[in-house]
Amino acid sequence: MCKGHSHGHGRRGHRSLRARYPNRDELLGKLEEHQKDLEQEVADVADLIRRLRDESREAAETAGV
Repeated sequence: MCKGHSHGHGRRGHRSLRARYPNRDELLGKLEEHQKDLEQEVADVADLIRRLRDESREAAETAGV
């Protein structure tokens, strides 16, 4: 049978757990970046709400004139 050659069995195709999970500093960095993204998204939504309310007020004022 195939005694003469290696078929690459062993750890070659397996990733260690260390490679899958970031260390504490990497995780903290990713979470902080995600938090900044979320804060920006909240600010964008608040701005959109403010603009829509302003437009609504302006439309009501011009309709009442």
